[in-house]
Amino acid sequence: MAKNNSYPPMRSSDEADSKQLDMARAQGEAMMRAAEHMMNEEADDGSSKHVGDYLIGYAVEEAEGMYMPNGDDLVWQAPNEENLHVEVVVADAADKRFIPGLTVHATLIDPNGNEVGTHQQPFLWHPWLYHYGRNWKVPSDGTYKLRVEVERPDFGRHDKENGKRFAEAVTVEFDSVQVKTGQKK
Repeated sequence: MAKNNSYPPMRSSDEADSKQLDMARAQGEAMMRAAEHMMNEEADDGSSKHVGDYLIGYAVEEAEGMYMPNGDDLVWQAPNEENLHVEVVVADAADKRFIPGLTVHATLIDPNGNEVGTHQQPFLWHPWLYHYGRNWKVPSDGTYKLRVEVERPDFGRHDKENGKRFAEAVTVEFDSVQVKTGQKK
């Protein structure tokens, strides 16, 4: 059954009837099951928070190799000195679907309050969980703070009834992020 009390709105309109909105919610539920599995079962640490029109989550684990574009080719790159992989999932708070095309920055802050660094988290294809992420080099294992900033997106939004969303940049902080450094083999 379509829910009409969500924010941002998810109401039947000339762009989406209740059945279509239910399909969007089903997509989001599947994505959130994958995100929760990553945060709670696969990663060393992870969590999520609702902020504005978004649901933002993170997962941290050992640095890992990935294919990266190199001209007209894809080249496998194993981590060099990087020892941590930071993943960020950004979803629509109303239907929980992943939001592509965002500019996402993450900042790690050490236990003494010093910024370890800020990096743009590019979109990464993953076999079962699209996310924004990259490998980092951090000084050591420990408890960090993670600040995630999502810029206001510049993509269009269909639907006069439901499309007025993601109009502001947002920042969210996660305290007590447990980092275990290393490299996946």
